[in-house]
Amino acid sequence: MNYTINLTWDNETAVWVATSDDVQGLVLESGSLDALIERLRFAVPELLALNGTTQQDFSMHLRSERLERVSFA
Repeated sequence: MNYTINLTWDNETAVWVATSDDVQGLVLESGSLDALIERLRFAVPELLALNGTTQQDFSMHLRSERLERVSFA
């Protein structure tokens, strides 16, 4: 099974936010993308189990998005 996880940078709070339509209840934040991915490795299996999923092996498709505004001086 493959679960899509959306990783979006929030400029206002300066954190990465993880959400997913495939994993019910998933909302995680971290200031570091690497730290967020590490947290996902533990949180996603726990949430899947809580949601009644019995699938043992799965993949996470991580999609990241970050918008940076740049202005000329």
